Amino acid sequence: MILDKVNSPKDLKSLNLNEMNTLANEMRELIIKKVNTTGGHMGPNLGIIEATIAMHYVFNSPQDKIVFDVSHQCYPHKILTGRKEGFINPENYFKFTGYTAPEESVHDLFKVGHTSTSISLATGVAKARDLKGETGNVIALIGDGSLSGGEAYEGLNNAAILGTNMIIIVNDNDMSIAENQGGLYQNLKELRETNGKTSLNFFKTLGFDYLYVNEGNNIEKLIEAFKSVKNIDHPIVVHINTLKGHGLAVAEQNKEIFHWMLPGLLDKKPNSTAQTTEDYYSVTKEFILEKVKSDPSVIAISAATPGAYGFTKDYRAKLGKQYTDVGIAEEHAVAYASALAKSGAKPILSILSSFVQRTYDQLSQDLCLNNSPITMILHWGGLSDADATHLGSFDIPLISNIPNIVYLAPTCKEEYIRMLEWSLTQQDHPVAIRVPNTQLVSTGIEDTTDYSKLNKFKVCEEGEDIAIIGLGTFFSLAKEVKSNLKEKLNINATLVNPKFITGIDEELLEKLKADHKLVITLEDGILDGGFGEKIARFYGNSSIKVLNYGGKKEFTDRIPLQTLHQRYRLTPKQILEDVEKYL
Repeated sequence: MILDKVNSPKDLKSLNLNEMNTLANEMRELIIKKVNTTGGHMGPNLGIIEATIAMHYVFNSPQDKIVFDVSHQCYPHKILTGRKEGFINPENYFKFTGYTAPEESVHDLFKVGHTSTSISLATGVAKARDLKGETGNVIALIGDGSLSGGEAYEGLNNAAILGTNMIIIVNDNDMSIAENQGGLYQNLKELRETNGKTSLNFFKTLGFDYLYVNEGNNIEKLIEAFKSVKNIDHPIVVHINTLKGHGLAVAEQNKEIFHWMLPGLLDKKPNSTAQTTEDYYSVTKEFILEKVKSDPSVIAISAATPGAYGFTKDYRAKLGKQYTDVGIAEEHAVAYASALAKSGAKPILSILSSFVQRTYDQLSQDLCLNNSPITMILHWGGLSDADATHLGSFDIPLISNIPNIVYLAPTCKEEYIRMLEWSLTQQDHPVAIRVPNTQLVSTGIEDTTDYSKLNKFKVCEEGEDIAIIGLGTFFSLAKEVKSNLKEKLNINATLVNPKFITGIDEELLEKLKADHKLVITLEDGILDGGFGEKIARFYGNSSIKVLNYGGKKEFTDRIPLQTLHQRYRLTPKQILEDVEKYL
């Protein structure tokens, strides 16, 4: 294998073109095999292999600084920068993260997993270089739909006037995670169709020099282009036309499905991925589709991640004009939804917990300050074994401490549907619903709660001495703790389903003082600024003792969920031990 001779970017310098093409094929085979085994980003990485080889052949990393956007495209880079063992040996498949990580290699500048950041970051790197009187190239690699994010525009605007070496490689594969969305991509299409020669050029209007490479998967053409811009003394955009999923036919034909995939997708027979069991995604889709059919003012919104919650191409087609994908632009999605609601429409915004972090100002100012009655469905919230860049454990403190918004935590299908119904019909508040990040739970009992009576907790089982308040996903844990207390300590604890994250039921909490001496709170997220602290603050000047259980304020990175639960004492056994110590 040619790859046997390549342990760092320097080793590329001695390869000829034929060897580099062979190397590209070897890297492609490794990526396909690994991603099919572990899951991960398939299409973006297959499409950038040749460009990565050409970049490292022409430029001199780490002296020349390469900043990757969103890290969807960093697997080939990792193979070439001393981490190929993580792709060759199955025993090492999980040794390296799926994103750029400075702790792994000097060739990685930043830990990055959210999109549209590379140009801003690279602009800072270039400016620091100039301030220190240093030399070298600074390269930002952006693509895979990332140009639709607001930070990309801000970065471009600033980078264009640097007046110094700044190379922006736009990897244009005519795709985002799903289809590209937005007017900019019409211009990219025109640039591709005219071989970069159309007079209407977005990048030039900002002041960039511009170079187009039509054969973006041709190593020879890419080397030629990169050599022509190396050591340039002004900002330039190198626009390369690549094919997402290049070299894997099924990924080329099904770009959205193979953007990011679960393990074993290549081994499945056609149509075997069809929905067979009910889950919270199917419940959500069915609810939205029913509302769209009966009410023309209902509109579903996604920020470039429809597949993450099951909004397939066929499903989106059924929604028709009552669906908007705003592209990778979560901030815009929130403001857009707010304005829709203020104007009489009924927007339903689906978003992932990790990405809602990008919208704090819009949540606060555009949405909550204006008290626009949108419905925001938040997926993937909770402690997880995800990479540090995609944690879903911070949404409770972020959302629940903004005035006006009502943040709800259902424990089952019936509560979830009732919350959706209420949210869509009420006009008094922006409402967010934290979808349980578990298999679907159904009680078979219709929820008749009047959610307009804010912050009213539900006492599911009356008891004494100890009250257990289990929020959302962790209500099942609360039930286990109650059972253990009864079995091991003969304590009949009160079991409470709070349903509301954004407020507390002061009347109920006051009532508990009469015959309870300990309150336990359980929440699937970090404790700092979270739900449990609200309860502890209420009881702060009383004799009631409060034990808060949840996650620590930290960035975890691919730590098994079971390990995290042990670390945070979130197992029924550990909680029982704590109660025994207290008693």
